[in-house]
Amino acid sequence: MAATIRDVAKVAGVGLGTVSRVLNQSPLVSAATRQRVLSVIAELRYNPSQLARTFALGKTLTVAALAPFFTRPSVVERLRGVEATLAAAGYHLVVFNVEAVARRDECLRDAARSDRADGLLIISLAPRPAEVNAFREAGLPVVLIDTFAEGLPGVSIDDVAGGALATNHLIALGHTRIAFIGDPQEDPLTFNFTSSHDRLLGYQQALAAANLPLPSAYQRHGLHGRYEARVLARELLQLPEPPSAIFAASDTQAMGVLEAARDLDIPVPQALAVVGFDDIDIAEYLGLTTVRQPLFESGARAVELLFLMLSGASAPPAEQVPVELVVRRTSAPLG
Repeated sequence: MAATIRDVAKVAGVGLGTVSRVLNQSPLVSAATRQRVLSVIAELRYNPSQLARTFALGKTLTVAALAPFFTRPSVVERLRGVEATLAAAGYHLVVFNVEAVARRDECLRDAARSDRADGLLIISLAPRPAEVNAFREAGLPVVLIDTFAEGLPGVSIDDVAGGALATNHLIALGHTRIAFIGDPQEDPLTFNFTSSHDRLLGYQQALAAANLPLPSAYQRHGLHGRYEARVLARELLQLPEPPSAIFAASDTQAMGVLEAARDLDIPVPQALAVVGFDDIDIAEYLGLTTVRQPLFESGARAVELLFLMLSGASAPPAEQVPVELVVRRTSAPLG
């Protein structure tokens, strides 16, 4: 018969709580007691189950994550960072895929119940003030990723600076007719995503600082996706005076731009420079110049902040992680 936590406690001469604290690396156990318990665990070949740890700790050992459109490459990479960090600490991850506003509201309401999970991660979906208050009242630690809400810790980037970084790269290469492709200005799904809008703002600021024109015809918006970006790029490239460079608000949209250029037999980068944003895995394969944001690392860091709160520390301040330009084959000097 397999050994139980009670067997370990009896042989080691300690209480069940002490065994639990040793298993969870609590600093409240003396070195001598810890070594004695560990020796008994090894001797009895005790293997603690998830359920036993849950009962012993009074926790679910589960973290919930709300993720919009979680098959998008950038979201997948963030979740990889989340899951790897949770698994290393013996926690499980439950992901709620949010693809409709009603689903978003339902998930946020359910997440406020602290008996479902020990903590909550919210990716890209900015909670409303009433929802923030509900989390506080429930005593549920919450960390945001790729979004911001007053009073909640989180990990994000400066999307405005990232948009300017991409645009300034194209300006430095001699391009003056630079177009932008991004998500709708008004989110039709009312998720209130801000990243594409902020990257557009950075693009506009960079062009204005360089005294370059900002024609409205060069700023195109559509639902997030490769196909939609392909259609928008074809429209841009068939203008009487087409752009010589296109900055896409995501690598997925940049892929659509590359497809449009191929459709029209426009060589990249000789006749068209293309820059994306995110640096998802396929960007390197495509040779796509892009603005890299630390997707995996941001997910991992968010879990670290959540663990700080679970340990009893006060909520840490929101953090911004840096972005960087990765120059590959799709951008080159004009001409």
